[in-house]
Amino acid sequence: MKTLVLMTTAGCHLCEVAEQLIVETLTTGCVVEAQDIAESDALIDQYGIRIPVLVCEQSGVELGWPFDQTQLAEFIAQLPEGALPHL
Repeated sequence: MKTLVLMTTAGCHLCEVAEQLIVETLTTGCVVEAQDIAESDALIDQYGIRIPVLVCEQSGVELGWPFDQTQLAEFIAQLPEGALPHL
């Protein structure tokens, strides 16, 4: 199963748009977990001005906003199986 982390934070309009796009695009065998960057100073430093960002922890591959359904589907398709982020 492919597991991704969506770097997000409360009140982020772009993050809400990205979440909706992800829900509409997700395929079987893919799970997305939300990570609020406000919970970690390190995450704020890394993603504070770039969210929303989808991250595959296993491969280190990221998909930053803006992205559309086609770009999201291509990103998910190229990910390795079994990517488990466990943040």
